[in-house]
Amino acid sequence: MKRYRTFFKDYPHVWTILYFVGYISWFVWLEGRANLPYHVIHFPLDDYIPFCEYFVIPYFLWFAYIAAVYIWLFFRDRRDFYRYVIFLYIGMTLFLVVSTFYPNGHLLRPAGFTKDNIFIRMVCFLYWADTSTNILPSIHVFNSIAAHMAILHLPDFRYKKWTVRCSRILYVSIILSTMFLKQHSCVDVILGIALGVCVNQFVYESDCLVKAHDLVGQLIRDHRYLTPSFSRKIHGTAKDAEI
Repeated sequence: MKRYRTFFKDYPHVWTILYFVGYISWFVWLEGRANLPYHVIHFPLDDYIPFCEYFVIPYFLWFAYIAAVYIWLFFRDRRDFYRYVIFLYIGMTLFLVVSTFYPNGHLLRPAGFTKDNIFIRMVCFLYWADTSTNILPSIHVFNSIAAHMAILHLPDFRYKKWTVRCSRILYVSIILSTMFLKQHSCVDVILGIALGVCVNQFVYESDCLVKAHDLVGQLIRDHRYLTPSFSRKIHGTAKDAEI
């Protein structure tokens, strides 16, 4: 028990992992609706993108990529870890909401394969494990952008050119894999990129998170119980702003 108490004391941000309990439960429920009617997502460009089974490698590397950045930041930099999880959780939550109220999917997957190799077998497993529903926007695309942005803003990696280059190659390959494996339409990818750009602006380019952090810190440290002096202080600040 002492070891656990020490761990929670050293890493109080461990509570953020609880998000995945709700996310996985919600996602499993959505997958259970795969046999229900859904809105077909399609774009003419999809018909010109060939199927390429070799892209299954970066597609599966996505899981290790997202997890590696998550674990690294968890133990090394709490500030950037919070930025990363906020980035991830915003997009993943929006994905769940969209899929709940706008059931979507596509009909792009090949009907059969004319050859058999290890890559084709991996694709078959992918198709079995992950249905072609709940695809808008692409979480593979969005989370890959989140991981790469986290690396770009992390002092440990920012000036290591090969780390940044490898990350860039990997996240671009993952984005391409979603289309070349016929897992996603171009629409899913475009919206995933657009969402990533918007959330990146909020998390890294604006000072919204800094202001929110300062406010929460003030509440916890200086006015733990929301004392009358806190109310007077806020009221006084508002009057000064009006003047």
